[in-house]
Amino acid sequence: MQYIKPWMRTLVLGASLATSASLISTHAYAQIGEPEIEDLKFGFIKLTDMAPLAVAYEQGFFEDEGLYVTLEAQANWKVLLDRVIDGELDGAHMLAGQPLGATIGIGTKAEIVTAFSMDLNGNAITVSNNTWEQMKPFLAKESDGKIAHPIKADALKPVVTKYRDQGKSFNMGMVFPVSTHNYELRYWLAAGGINPGYYAPATGDNSGQLKADVLLSVTPPPQMPSTMEAGTIEGYCVGEPWNQQAVFKGIGVPVVTDYEIWKNNPEKVFGVSKAWAEKYPNTHLRVVRALIRAAYWLDENNNANRQAAVNLLAKSQYVGADAEVIANSMTGTFEYEKGDKREVPDFNVFFRHNATYPYYSDAIWYLTQMRRWGQIPEQKTDDWYMQVAKEVYRPDIYQQAAQSLIEDSTLTAKDFPDFNKMDGFREPQKHFIDNIVYDGHQPNAYLEKFSIGLKGKDKV
Repeated sequence: MQYIKPWMRTLVLGASLATSASLISTHAYAQIGEPEIEDLKFGFIKLTDMAPLAVAYEQGFFEDEGLYVTLEAQANWKVLLDRVIDGELDGAHMLAGQPLGATIGIGTKAEIVTAFSMDLNGNAITVSNNTWEQMKPFLAKESDGKIAHPIKADALKPVVTKYRDQGKSFNMGMVFPVSTHNYELRYWLAAGGINPGYYAPATGDNSGQLKADVLLSVTPPPQMPSTMEAGTIEGYCVGEPWNQQAVFKGIGVPVVTDYEIWKNNPEKVFGVSKAWAEKYPNTHLRVVRALIRAAYWLDENNNANRQAAVNLLAKSQYVGADAEVIANSMTGTFEYEKGDKREVPDFNVFFRHNATYPYYSDAIWYLTQMRRWGQIPEQKTDDWYMQVAKEVYRPDIYQQAAQSLIEDSTLTAKDFPDFNKMDGFREPQKHFIDNIVYDGHQPNAYLEKFSIGLKGKDKV
């Protein structure tokens, strides 16, 4: 598709006033002036879902917007968030729960916003070889003799019970207290009748292990395989390539993907401080434009560019894992037990299914899980959930960037949601591993559906 360079914008605007329809889209596009700041530094963690940042940089999409970006790997999610808050980073690849958690004061109190969802899916839960062998007697098989998927935590429950009866703790890793991984792992465990424990910030206990059958703790993503190999944890929930790494090293087995826990779940976002977004609105819009183009490139023509993306991500400055390991999930397959490679075309989604749109309902789901596990210690009204979602998730900024891409013929209207009908909510979602339906308009009614977890006026 033809892309109109920054210096041609005045020509575009002057030629776009023919109809009332173009007046509307031109008005949105005309508001995107030159960037207030051109030299930017963005942070990321070494995971395959940082791909939109790498692609926007390598394909020149940032430069097309007059932006000169430095990408810098960060040690862990806390350091990354702190550096965005302190202004050392202009923005970052973030866990979807991070802007929400910071805004309501979980761990760190700061106003962070997102106008761009970086991807859907992309995580899995892996267990050690020892745990896998103990789970096997409780697993169903398909007619061809292969293990039936999805694997539910029901098969892990007897293993956990055995540990408890022997006076031993069953330990698992996740990447951060407000991470998708924490909530997905907890969701999977609870759906199998295993209590993953509660947070009690009012009493100063932020371990997340109160009343827990399984003890969850934080481990940085790249360290997951080695930590499990050392026997410190029996399993973990993490993004790629660190599940496939366990398969390649022969130290563990991924048992379930997050696609199987919650089909097409939102995973990472691009976050900036609210103050930064307000100070540099044009720059922000241009960043979102570049990231939308990168996400489109990643899914374009039925994932035709994925192998090129794999080769890019394998570079040491990005993910730095073997290309073969990254390709195992990025190119539409996923390997569970060694040799059991299955087609999972939507394991990584960057653009299709409206993946880049920051839905209020996605934000509210994360907030319900924060309440379910005690990070939000007291009951909140449905209106409160909606208010927080609107403070943090900014589909208005996304829409403005998207409409400008339509106006300059970089993308087309069919590439995006119908903005005239969009209210920021997905239709009620039915594709959870426990078959519980989620409607973002009714967060408290949703919480009432769970047998394990806080609801109503419950407190730890």
